[in-house]
Amino acid sequence: MLPFQELALDPRLLRSIQHLGFTAPTPIQAEAIPAVMVGKDLIVSSKTGSGKTLAYLLPMMQRLLKSRPLSAQDPRAVILAPTRELASQIYAQLRLFVANTRLTCAFIVGGENFNDQEKLLKRQPQIIVATPGRLADHLEHKTFFLQGLEMLILDEADRMLDLGFMPQLHAIHAAASHRLRQTLMFSATLDHAEVNELALSLLKSPHRVALGAGYDPHKDIAQTCYYADHLTHKEALLLHFLRNETVRQLIIFTATREDTERLATLVQTAGFAATGLNGKLTQAQRNAVMQAFATNKFQVLVTTDVASRGLDLLQVSHVINFDLPKHPEEYVHRIGRTGRAGQQGVAISLVGPKDWQALQAIEQFLRRPLEFSKVETLPAKFNGQVAAKPKAKIQPKKANKPKGETKVNSVTDGSAVLKKKAPKFFEGGDDGAAPMKKKQK
Repeated sequence: MLPFQELALDPRLLRSIQHLGFTAPTPIQAEAIPAVMVGKDLIVSSKTGSGKTLAYLLPMMQRLLKSRPLSAQDPRAVILAPTRELASQIYAQLRLFVANTRLTCAFIVGGENFNDQEKLLKRQPQIIVATPGRLADHLEHKTFFLQGLEMLILDEADRMLDLGFMPQLHAIHAAASHRLRQTLMFSATLDHAEVNELALSLLKSPHRVALGAGYDPHKDIAQTCYYADHLTHKEALLLHFLRNETVRQLIIFTATREDTERLATLVQTAGFAATGLNGKLTQAQRNAVMQAFATNKFQVLVTTDVASRGLDLLQVSHVINFDLPKHPEEYVHRIGRTGRAGQQGVAISLVGPKDWQALQAIEQFLRRPLEFSKVETLPAKFNGQVAAKPKAKIQPKKANKPKGETKVNSVTDGSAVLKKKAPKFFEGGDDGAAPMKKKQK
């Protein structure tokens, strides 16, 4: 693998890379960076933890440092992310690279004061990190313009489309639609139909890079599932793993906001420093929780899928799926919070009767079955077989007996007993919905 010095990057970028402790590019960086630096549009599919953020930040910074701007007022680069958490993570890394340059950047996401953001945009930042919804709002209010945009970067485009941001993405594209714009799109999968549709509309003859599909096994993450009978059983298993695993930091994923608070309290009662994170918190509160967890003030973070992307924390040794996610690709992003940058991680999933369909969807997405284990002291009666609900029997309506009807005789045809009535109708067997009646010939 070539060192970063062989990529002809600006010395200021190389100093920042050295400061961050990186010596050689990851495979995705080694393939993407040269393609971007020669001006190609790019569509990339790579697994979580592969180093894709630097794969676009470095060539973007190189272009902005080495070329003249197309406009003195408009931003030169826009980076879009599906969630505030991921946008915050990108912005934190970006600031490390702009620190020793004259380039300026801005952070524009929902949940922050709109008027304060308007003032920030009027200072004409050269790089914007944003969520698509809030950026589209500012475009609609004509807070800023994108005619001079040089680079448009979409991180986790599949997630943006899942969240319904297609109209906003098209609005941002239309505001900066000119032949000199370079567009980079990163997605967990290229099999997403809407991702391909978006790529066709936004990118010009893109160079495609696909390394480590979302369903490929992650060699640095040990994945194990455990059957659970009910909520109380899941809580007992959770406490067992907390007490018996060597946990540096742990992220627990659950289905609802209420569960984040309840489980955080349960973990605290067991003697572990824990905090909850969910979409009900204000952006300032969410930032404070994430910062406290990142600085190791808490050992355990209980969260919904709001934190399944955008947390790059090397101390997270374990991930526990208390509830399995609704969308199978989200499983990959959840467990990807551990086993990062070559470190080993552990992913544990608790599977109850309500999780069974989600598990089947995940295994179908991964194209392989997940391994199951058991805790001898906490055995489960549930073993994956969900009992089918008995179908309600449909009683055929009793027909009025016609006058002069003869006595009913039974006739066996070898598969069912048919009752022969005379003179008007021959009554057949039940087809599962309603009895059928045929006229007698």
